[in-house]
Amino acid sequence: MLIKILVVDDSASDRLIIETMLTEYCVLTACDGVEAMRIFEEHDDINLLILDLNMPNMNGFQVLEALREEERFDKLRIIILTNYDELDNEIKGLKLGAVDYIRKPIHMESLRARIDVHVALLRANHELEQKLDEKTFTFDMVFDQAPIGIAISYSSHPEKLDEAMVRVNPMFEQITGRTKEELINAGWAKITHPDDLVKDMESFRKLQAGEINKYSMGKRYIKPDGSTVWVYMVVASLVPIGNNQPNHICLIQDISERKQIEMERKYISEHDRWTGLYNRDYLEVLLANDAKQKRSSSRAVIGIDLSNIQFLTANYGFIYTQNLIKKAAEALAQHCTDNRLLFHTHENRFVFYLVDYQDRNELIYFCDAIAKTLESLFAIDRIGGGIGILEIDQDQKEVEIDLLLRRLLIASEMSNNMYGKFETCFYDEELEALVTRERDVMDALAAIAAEKPSNDELFLQYQPIIDLRTGSICSFEALARLRSEKLGPVPPVEFIPIAEKTKLINPIGEKVIIKAFHFINKLKELGYDAIGVSINISAIQLLNPDFTDRLFELIGQMQVNLKNICLEITESVFVSDHDDINNIIDKLRYTGMEIAIDDFGTGYSSLAREKELKVDSLKIDKCFIDKLLDPDLDRSITSDIISMAHKLGHCTIAEGVEHANQLQYLKKHGCDKIQGFLISRPLDEEVALDFLHRSLSGSLTFGLSAE
Repeated sequence: MLIKILVVDDSASDRLIIETMLTEYCVLTACDGVEAMRIFEEHDDINLLILDLNMPNMNGFQVLEALREEERFDKLRIIILTNYDELDNEIKGLKLGAVDYIRKPIHMESLRARIDVHVALLRANHELEQKLDEKTFTFDMVFDQAPIGIAISYSSHPEKLDEAMVRVNPMFEQITGRTKEELINAGWAKITHPDDLVKDMESFRKLQAGEINKYSMGKRYIKPDGSTVWVYMVVASLVPIGNNQPNHICLIQDISERKQIEMERKYISEHDRWTGLYNRDYLEVLLANDAKQKRSSSRAVIGIDLSNIQFLTANYGFIYTQNLIKKAAEALAQHCTDNRLLFHTHENRFVFYLVDYQDRNELIYFCDAIAKTLESLFAIDRIGGGIGILEIDQDQKEVEIDLLLRRLLIASEMSNNMYGKFETCFYDEELEALVTRERDVMDALAAIAAEKPSNDELFLQYQPIIDLRTGSICSFEALARLRSEKLGPVPPVEFIPIAEKTKLINPIGEKVIIKAFHFINKLKELGYDAIGVSINISAIQLLNPDFTDRLFELIGQMQVNLKNICLEITESVFVSDHDDINNIIDKLRYTGMEIAIDDFGTGYSSLAREKELKVDSLKIDKCFIDKLLDPDLDRSITSDIISMAHKLGHCTIAEGVEHANQLQYLKKHGCDKIQGFLISRPLDEEVALDFLHRSLSGSLTFGLSAE
């Protein structure tokens, strides 16, 4: 029997992984519910549907409702994909006809186990349907030779089974380690692990009451020798025969090995490899869960900053300091209790998470104990550090984990003592000022985005880009600047991340584009219609569904020449959204505008991915240009980057050129364009126009004439 599986998920990477894993089946894929329904119209023999519930256009619930309305999908088996904390969605999906669920992030071995069970059931059902036409094929053959355990019961009592009313195949006996007689005498409830029994019994009760017609779960059976075996189990109702009570079929597959791998991976995902302590990811999960459950008890986090230990690395080496961190972990672990959990959140940082403490005094006494432990440990090395305390507001309904941990980091850094002491600092009003600054920046951006009257100003400066072949200015990079009424000038490295985090980058980014387009038109009016302008675009802007249409709307309204526009996109965004962003920029590039990759070399993209990029230019990150100041230039890879870019068909632009020897190196190795303080700092609009005029008239020379 050919098994045809449809995978519906808006994540291209998840679809590819699942499709690759299921090569022995015929696998179709769809990116959303609309495409899935189209595929169903074209293929009427799909057996199994793996369906993500959270998708654009037409979500998983809408697909389930559409399928439920048509009888031809009655035999379709549906596995839904949910996130870790979407219990309500799982229940709703099962009620709408799904037979199973998988939680994201997807554990592939678990998904494989579940698909194998459902495929086995599909094939068993198919073979049973063929029984009348294929006289040589019998139910007994399927039952006895099935690669999964099968038990059919006509008894409703889980603790005492009637031998005449139970059928068990050899694989079921093999998996449970018990003969049919032993299974009948014991009953399945007695051989089920106590931790799994409550859920199993409750589901079975609902099955017998007719509230559900099937259920599935992972559970453990206890073997006669006391060991346990993990199985994936599906239990479904069967139509009563004669005067028998409602009966059921139970399918099981041994997943012990996969479960062991899953548990090991779970341990790895929650623990730090070096110290064996819980890691930051697990801390974030606990904080989020406790906030969601509205835990009313007192909660606090205590951060321990050991960053000063890095000063020992130069003298004693990395291994020495790593061993000190491990010793610190062991010493701090002695302070753990049921309501004090310890986490290794960063290379040189630890966090205690405390619940149900009495008052601030208890926190202070505890921190004093920690300080004494650490001061004793680092007495010989005379290394100190900081201890920060942050109490979590019990009335706070939601917790911004990143903000909470950042505040804790501020508190621990503020208390840092370099010389053998560990001081304690609460996060308070004084430290709140740092957070208030971020809020002020956010307010300024919001006012600008909403065009509210204020003295906050968003403006652009322009940094010249020089063509090394001609020695003249070929374009400018438009750089956003913020001047706040409260704070004065705010650097881009501060306000851009805030704009992205708050999604204000979309309206702010549009204002930057409009200002840059005005500058392009002014250049054209002055006769500089060959000069282009590069505009930095955030990944958040680029992935906004309305971005492309709005961009072309502005281009049309302002009559901007597409060939004068260059969009700069940071390389790192391609790591997670490579295909989507690549498709978008390919469409933009097709219209005639230029696309450049900013900060090239820092985004951790593979060479294979770089070859696929639909871009015109690569901007070599400043860190590679800075290395050109090293005495041993033979070790520099900047020339290799230039060569690789040219082989891939890309123009190269060097950022941050500040010294003449950097310029000479870049010219020697064929770099196409440069920008940096050697040529000019970013300039206000009028100054930039004057700079361009003077450079083209010959009153400014850069020593860049073509050779």
